[in-house]
Amino acid sequence: MADQQTMKCAEHPDVETTLKCSKCGKPICPKCMVQTPVGARCRDCAKISVPPTYRVSAMFYLRAVGAALAAAVIIGLIWGFVSNYLPYIFLNLLLAAGFGYAIGEVTGLAVNRKRGVWLAVIGGVAVAVSYAVRIFSFGEIPSAGLDLAIDIAGLFLGIYLAVNRLY
Repeated sequence: MADQQTMKCAEHPDVETTLKCSKCGKPICPKCMVQTPVGARCRDCAKISVPPTYRVSAMFYLRAVGAALAAAVIIGLIWGFVSNYLPYIFLNLLLAAGFGYAIGEVTGLAVNRKRGVWLAVIGGVAVAVSYAVRIFSFGEIPSAGLDLAIDIAGLFLGIYLAVNRLY
């Protein structure tokens, strides 16, 4: 049985390897190897790239901020109006969930269904802004106790749903 010739990895010169890229023949170690349907390849030949859904340009971020801010203000006013005239404690929990989903959906539509960490941050902040608009536009600061606990739980639920739509 013939011994395989050991080489040094092109990216990690201190690592010995017997692997070669199936396309260009460059020596690669297991850390550099990308398994493809046609065999092991180096990162250059495998052409690892970000999927188009996660490629977000500066223009998309501007569109996301604009849409999220507009939705946050409108939803905050609606939220304040509804919770002011229908003062049921658990209604805020449901409203926060629905409005968080709506802000995530509006922001997602504005950026052509792109996804990413910073889009999720924008959506989460927009839900917090809508809650602030609700509080400051109608002067309804929740008192400590069950009201505050429900509001905070609803806020976190709304942020979770908005982030989930955009991440």
